[in-house]
Amino acid sequence: MKIPEIIKTISEQLKRENAKAIVVGGAIRDHFLELPIKDYDVEVYGLESMDTLEGILNNYGSVNLVGKSFGVLKFSYDGEEYDFSFPRTEQKVALGHDGFLVTTNGSMSFKEASRRRDFTINAMGYDIERQTFIDAYGGREDIQKKLLRHIKSETFIEDSLRVYRAVQFCARFGYRLADETFELCKQMVEQKMLEELPKERIYTEFTKLLLKSPKPSMGFELMRELNILDYFPELKALIGVPQNPQWHPEGDVWTHTLMAVDKMVTFKTGNEKHDLKMMFGVLCHDFGKATHTQIMPDKITAIGHEKAGVEPTKKFLYRITNEHDLIQSVLPLVEYHLAPSIYFKNKAKNSTIRRLSLKVNIEALVTVARADFLGRTTQEALSGEYEAGDWLLAEARALEILNHPPKPFIQGRDLIALGLKPSTAFKLLLDGAYTAQIEGSIATKEEGLVWVLHHSSRFMAI
Repeated sequence: MKIPEIIKTISEQLKRENAKAIVVGGAIRDHFLELPIKDYDVEVYGLESMDTLEGILNNYGSVNLVGKSFGVLKFSYDGEEYDFSFPRTEQKVALGHDGFLVTTNGSMSFKEASRRRDFTINAMGYDIERQTFIDAYGGREDIQKKLLRHIKSETFIEDSLRVYRAVQFCARFGYRLADETFELCKQMVEQKMLEELPKERIYTEFTKLLLKSPKPSMGFELMRELNILDYFPELKALIGVPQNPQWHPEGDVWTHTLMAVDKMVTFKTGNEKHDLKMMFGVLCHDFGKATHTQIMPDKITAIGHEKAGVEPTKKFLYRITNEHDLIQSVLPLVEYHLAPSIYFKNKAKNSTIRRLSLKVNIEALVTVARADFLGRTTQEALSGEYEAGDWLLAEARALEILNHPPKPFIQGRDLIALGLKPSTAFKLLLDGAYTAQIEGSIATKEEGLVWVLHHSSRFMAI
């Protein structure tokens, strides 16, 4: 296993102190999964006190003591940060993720210390000096079986976030949740243990599910099976809502939504902030169908569902995060997700497309609409082509409004240059000129100046 040189150096020093350094947690799991290792966590066995460990680490880099009371020292070296910790036990003594009594013990065995971890695949270790793996609970075998299994029920239930972690791990790695772990998680949901979790922790698991999973649908299906959707009525409401089979032969709104979410994964850019906006946009795009679907003898419609979806989207997102800017960026993607197809069908005028750019980022909107269009089983979707989206992108690119609305030809300084005196009427005149630009009456700055001279007397007289 590849170990940073600085950790090897510290391990050698610990050996001279009759202590032992063991890499633990996700680094070992990711090694066997052949994934990039981003974080190295090291447990130190054989020292009597955290102060001794702190002194050793200070010889090689800087130490942040923010987690010392929990048995963790954050060590920084050459721009990288590593967690060094003592083996410890955790006992639930109060509600919340801070409600644990942490007891460190340098003489504890690895098996005893790793019992507090959530799943077997996260409970393995690597003895740096011996260059051997330690696997007290069969994590390596579970990786081979693609099985997610908890270690000990009594400790697992002490942190209800582990139910959400089970969901995102299964989706990220394509694992099956062990039967006994499934039943335990379901019991925790039924006993309302998840209610004590702060939204920030839930949001973190949602982001991992959406950004790190090749098929987030696996996680959402598991949430449905575990009854976690009771906490998210906007998602649960999609289950069983029928759709017109002509446009949605794949099934109900829930099925379509999960297919669209999986499709959006293929459009990710690597920019986490942008990708998260896109993923939430497609996850929420049909929320309005829960209230606006009408079943008639000869057809099924959901007229107005795109606008009706804005309010439930807002409720859902504010339930899991306070990221106001993110939420506000998702809402127009939901409200206008049908625009690309409608505009293409009607061959919308340039002025209509310009007005759309005032309300939503067109490139982002087309991405959501593309995932919506391809996330179904129609012949058109299976072809992989979204003609309407490609058309709108080309039109927006030609109008230079792909990622932003048109830049105003006329600004305040232009009015002053024409000899007009600043007043409250300036805004009316500028707004009027911009509206004319959007509508296509003004195509250049020169035409804008002519427009201003022609209309200034009317506006400035107000």
